[in-house]
Amino acid sequence: MTVTSLLAGALALTGQAALAQEECSDRGALDSMYCDADGDLVADAPEDESELSNPDTLVFAYTPVEDPAIYEDIWDPFIAHLEEVTGKDVQFFAVQSNSAEVEAMRSGRLHIAGFSTGPTPFAVNLAGAVPFAIMGSDDGRFGYTLQVYTQADSDIQEMPDLAGKRVAHTSPTSNSGNQAPRALFPDLGVVPDEDYEVTYSGSHDQSMLGVVAGDYDAAPVASEVVDRMAERGLYDPEEVRIVWESDPFPTTSYTYAHDLAPELKDAIEEAFFSFDFEGTALGEEFTGVSKFIPVTYEDQWAVIRQIQAANGVQYTPEGLAAE
Repeated sequence: MTVTSLLAGALALTGQAALAQEECSDRGALDSMYCDADGDLVADAPEDESELSNPDTLVFAYTPVEDPAIYEDIWDPFIAHLEEVTGKDVQFFAVQSNSAEVEAMRSGRLHIAGFSTGPTPFAVNLAGAVPFAIMGSDDGRFGYTLQVYTQADSDIQEMPDLAGKRVAHTSPTSNSGNQAPRALFPDLGVVPDEDYEVTYSGSHDQSMLGVVAGDYDAAPVASEVVDRMAERGLYDPEEVRIVWESDPFPTTSYTYAHDLAPELKDAIEEAFFSFDFEGTALGEEFTGVSKFIPVTYEDQWAVIRQIQAANGVQYTPEGLAAE
C-alpha cells in the first residue's frame, strides 16, 4: 500500500462534503475529512442526512492474518447472525495489510471491520472508524499481553540479554509487535535498534515460527496470536520459552464507519452484543472469550495512544504506509 493510493481515498469526497468539513474547527488528531465536535476522539456522523450511508450489502473485514481463507470460514456463523439482525447482505472482505484495510474504510468500501490494536488509532483518525466492541469474557475482562519468546535452550534469560541478538518485530504499526517494545523495552534494559537490530517479520505468526526455526533469537509477539497458533499445532510450546510478559492491552477493535445511518449502527451493535460464541467456529478459535463487550476508543485505547506518542507516531497516511 503506497502513500499515493491511501491519499487517493480523500478524493472520493464530494465537493459539498469537503466544504462542510472545512467549516469544522474541532477535530483533534482526526484527518481533515472528519470532525469531532463532541470531543470523544472519533469522527462525528455527518450532520447532513443525505451524506449518511445505508448500503444494501455490508462489507466486513477482519484484521490481516496469515491465512484469510480460514478466517472467512470461522466468521461464517457471525456473518449469518449479522445478516439476520440487520436485514442486510454481508460480504466478508479478506484484507492483505493494515494499510489496505484502513484505505478500504476511508474510501467507503468497507463498513464494519476488526482492526488490530496498533492500527486502530490509524483507522480512527484516517478512516473515520468508530470502535464500539471487543471480544471479552462473561465477567467483562478482555485483553492480551506482549510476550517475548526465545528458544527453550537459549542463553537469553533476561531482557538485557537481547543485546546483540537477532530480534524480530512484526510491522511498524503493530502495538505488541513493535510500538510497545520500543516504548517499554528501554526501561527493561534494552533499546531496540540500538542494542539489537530490528528485523520486521511481517506478522506475529512469522515472528513466532522464525523463533522456533532459529531464524530469530527472540521476538515480541501478542499472546492471543501465539495461543491460537499452539492450539492449531503450528508450533510446539515445549520448544520456546517466555522471557518477559507485559500487563494486558486491548485486543482487536470492532468498528463501523462513522457515516453509517444511526439505525444501521444500532442494528450492527445489537448483532455484535447478542451473538453467542458457544458452539461456533468463532468460539472455538478465540478461546477464553464468550461475547462482545462495549468499549470506547477514548477510554480503552488511552494506553495505546500513550505508547504511540512515546514512539513519535503520527496518524498520517505516511505513518501508516511505512508498514
